[in-house]
Amino acid sequence: MAQNEHRETIKRNRLLQAAHEEMMKFERKENEFRKKDREERASELHLSLNEINIH
Repeated sequence: MAQNEHRETIKRNRLLQAAHEEMMKFERKENEFRKKDREERASELHLSLNEINIH
């Protein structure tokens, strides 16, 4: 019985690791998309993101 529990734990940990990796991939893509979107909008408005100062 302990053997089955151990196998289930290993299987669950693998699934959690895979889910975590997929989440990280998604977050990287989302961040890249947002950065590109900001740059495109700034370009359309003729703004430089580096020159914007918030007081």
